[in-house]
Amino acid sequence: MSDDKAVDEFLSYLNLQKRFSPLTTKNYAVDLKQFFNFLNQEVYDSRLSEISYQHVRSFIASLIDKKKSTVSVNRKISCLKSFFKYALKNNLISNNPMQKIQGPKTPKRLPVFIDENQIDKIFNQLKFDSGFEGIRNKLLIDVLYQTGLRRAELINLKETDLDLISLQLKVLGKRNKERIIPFSIHLKRSIQEYLNAKQENNLINSFLFVNLKNIQLSPQALTKIVSEILSEVTTNKKKSPHVLRHTFATHLLNRGADINAVKELLGHANLSATQIYTHNTIEKLKKSYNQAHPRSGN
Repeated sequence: MSDDKAVDEFLSYLNLQKRFSPLTTKNYAVDLKQFFNFLNQEVYDSRLSEISYQHVRSFIASLIDKKKSTVSVNRKISCLKSFFKYALKNNLISNNPMQKIQGPKTPKRLPVFIDENQIDKIFNQLKFDSGFEGIRNKLLIDVLYQTGLRRAELINLKETDLDLISLQLKVLGKRNKERIIPFSIHLKRSIQEYLNAKQENNLINSFLFVNLKNIQLSPQALTKIVSEILSEVTTNKKKSPHVLRHTFATHLLNRGADINAVKELLGHANLSATQIYTHNTIEKLKKSYNQAHPRSGN
């Protein structure tokens, strides 16, 4: 079997059986193409069955030489591990070249989030345009903050995913895992206002968030909107939609929410993915302790 055919079948396997998101599958396709392009340039015989541990090491070294981030390098390693595991299982290779491969250590970073007073400023002090786009943009921020949705989950929301009577929405997350997220009566009113504005502008697209051309909002457009709004209230370098997901989780835990409940709301497969937000809570406790305790040394 040719390398190209093996890659195509692997990507189909990710889509159909592993239920990877389209974005993850696309990233894996890019990573595999980069790997095989490297082999074609650097190695005389780059047939799948001839790829060795040394070839993979050379590829990783080339990424590090190009100053690729540890996150990027580790993602490519993860992709290659999945691919060669699939190839071995399907008898396309007899030895797995990834067996001894380890990625560079990634420095632990606390999730970036917005303070509660900065969030309040968005909804109580910022002036949004009274037209369709202003109503939509304010709602975007509110939905992200009140539900913790990922960017892809938000832009793929449909009007039929909203239950304005039960005050909850249905979202299809990673690997097609469905979850239900509650929301407040205040958000319901904002959604109704937006739906009215949508109707007044004859925007009949079934996707919830659209532009004035009645086209589903793109990931790039959403990121730009969120970044511009967050720039009004914070000096954080990161101002992406994911920052509001971090903020959602951090604020819930800071106010005593059960970590398992937060895990379900976020759609995390493992509790360890949710536990990163407890570090922010601990940092807040340390700050309070150092400021207030007589024996803290301050």
